[in-house]
Amino acid sequence: MKNFDGIIFDIDGTLTSTFDLIFASFNYVTEKYFGKTYTNEEIQKEFGPTEDVILKKWFKDRYDIVRKDYYQFYDDKHHEMADVFPGMPELLKNIKERDIILATNTGKGRDSSLITLNKLGIRSYFDLVVTGDEVEDHKPAPDGIFLFLEKYNIPKERVLMIGDMWVDIAAAQSAGVKSAAVLYDDYAKHDFKGYKPDYSFHTVEELSKFILENIH
Repeated sequence: MKNFDGIIFDIDGTLTSTFDLIFASFNYVTEKYFGKTYTNEEIQKEFGPTEDVILKKWFKDRYDIVRKDYYQFYDDKHHEMADVFPGMPELLKNIKERDIILATNTGKGRDSSLITLNKLGIRSYFDLVVTGDEVEDHKPAPDGIFLFLEKYNIPKERVLMIGDMWVDIAAAQSAGVKSAAVLYDDYAKHDFKGYKPDYSFHTVEELSKFILENIH
């Protein structure tokens, strides 16, 4: 039974295992310019706005040179420190073969999003890449999902937003679309702050089975 015509994925922790790379990239520039590093938790507290916003906040007038170093490290270390979750490329391929519209909705900036999607070989599956650079308000605001809905004119009840954090579920609920929480990334806190997803999945296999059963 075809219950969904559009599916939106978060990137980090949902499509890809990239948090090690993100933390290392921030610590590369903080060690270089501040002489110190931060814990994963300290860096994760800054998440929400894009990397550029965080770097501007931290480095101020040195932002331009730091930004170049950050993205160079992020690019160079990608194959060493990041990967797509096993089974995800096959799932994306199966979704596209069924003429379902695919998009991302991530708080990452566009540069890092495209580096990740291209380096890991999954960019071609997505009809629309919405990042933190394309919206005025980042998740948990529903702006990214609204962009998708406006572009493709798909009924809200036939759209599924998939993510690993509470902001993904909150954004989906604010936009009026279905939500799915994935619980297979070790870095996700799995604290959804009272937001209850419509569906939850502990493995990519569980997620794949559900999606393929609902897009025939």
